[in-house]
Order: sequence, then C-alpha cells, then structure tokens
Amino acid sequence: LSESELRAAQESVAYGCIKYSDLCHNRNHEYVFSFDKMLEDRGNTAVYMLYAYTRIRSIARTAKVSDEDLAKIRKEKNISVSIAHEKEMKLGKLLLRFPEVIHRITEDLLLHTLCEFMYEVANTFTEFYENCYCVEKDSSGDIVKVNYDRLLLCEATANVLASCFHILGLKPVQKM
Repeated sequence: LSESELRAAQESVAYGCIKYSDLCHNRNHEYVFSFDKMLEDRGNTAVYMLYAYTRIRSIARTAKVSDEDLAKIRKEKNISVSIAHEKEMKLGKLLLRFPEVIHRITEDLLLHTLCEFMYEVANTFTEFYENCYCVEKDSSGDIVKVNYDRLLLCEATANVLASCFHILGLKPVQKM
C-alpha cells in the first residue's frame, strides 16, 4: 500500500468502526457500548465488512481485470452473471433483495436492518468464493482461467456493498 492508501484505510476503519457500531444495533433496544466489540474483525462489525469489501474488490485485481475491462468483456462477449452453482444462485437471490431492504429502511428508519443485510451478503459471498473459483491458477501460481461470469457476480456484490456503505456514511477502500 502507498502512504495515501494506508492513510485512507486507517481513516476508513477508524471512523467506520464508530459509525457502524452505532448503526448496527436496533435503536429501540438497550445499547451497551463495547470498544472491544467495535474493533473485532469477526462478526457484524465495520472491520469485517470493510475487509470483506476489499477482498471482493481484490479478486478482479488478481485476475488483472479492471472495471472497464469487465464492462467491455460483458458487452462484447455477451457474458452474464453465472447462477449455475447453488452458491451462485444463493448469492444472486440475496443481492436481489437489496431494493426490498432499502424500501424497508425508508419506511421504518431502522438502519440495523441494512447492517444485517450487509453481514448476510458478506457471509454468503464467502460461501460462494470458497465453492466457486473466479480465478483458476496452476501449481506455480500462474492464471490458467478467469471465470468472467463469476467476476460479474463479484462486481455486483461489491456494488451492493458499496451502496450500503454509502447509505451508512462509511467510506470503503479498494486496498487494505
């Protein structure tokens, strides 16, 4: 990471931990402040969510595919998101719930619902990533195959998470 990327990541995590910790709790229930819980890298925390987002964004970088390249490939080769594998289907269905979640929070103004959705997306993405190869490498670490249809699903997931971060007032970073 460059000095500016490191500084951006530090600020994103620092401010994100405070904001996300407050927003992920139902405001109608008791709230117990826990600095330790706020900084955990597991569970429904800003650190975990920011890491998940950064990890998703790194997949295309690993494949040496930019956002522009992916858009061009999608149009020129007429590639669409893959939903053949059960984990792809599960993630795709979950992402389609995003508008419903947004509608719900605009009606009840309970932002913890969005945080819970983000956490579910991050966990479901992890299941997808563990079972469905996006970038296949040989034993020497050279890229053998890039599954562009799965990269599109990664991109869709990252875009949904980025929208969630924006709504919550958090600033995700591309590298961490």
